[in-house]
Amino acid sequence: MQDLWVFGYGSLMWRPGFEHEESRPALLRGYHRGFCVYSHVHRGTPERPGLVFGLDAGGACRGVAFRVEAARAGETRRYLQAREQVTSVYVETMKPVELVDEKRRVEALCFVVDRRHPQYAGALPFERQVELIAAGEGSSGKNPDYLESTVRHLEAAGIADPELNRLWQAVEARLRQPV
Repeated sequence: MQDLWVFGYGSLMWRPGFEHEESRPALLRGYHRGFCVYSHVHRGTPERPGLVFGLDAGGACRGVAFRVEAARAGETRRYLQAREQVTSVYVETMKPVELVDEKRRVEALCFVVDRRHPQYAGALPFERQVELIAAGEGSSGKNPDYLESTVRHLEAAGIADPELNRLWQAVEARLRQPV
């Protein structure tokens, strides 16, 4: 048995929900963070979907790698499967991630979007993203809160994402509009 590394790129960065020994800034190459998954549970419903992040093919993604002690690896995987795979929209895979502050690579558990899944939204137009995020709400709360928390945690980690900031500003403006 060996320690398990888990790559977080959305809510896992700021609410991992599992015990870990350490967390490190990390870079995953070959995938990018995108609002490409219709949420039918956590941030929306099947009738009124929200929009959540997925790791989609292409580019690179800055996030956080969490090291889980080998003795807790199994329970952590089960927890993550229950949390992330409610509708099986992600594919669990091990990918090399770079621990940015150490310039070292580790194999980390990643949840990559399944492009064949019906909840795969792909690259939606900006205004459609704003509309879905502003209105989405599910079992884990309001969709705008998910976006805001991610933006704030990326900023705190020193990760610049101008497009996410632009999206958050547009969602905020939409929420301020009279109904």
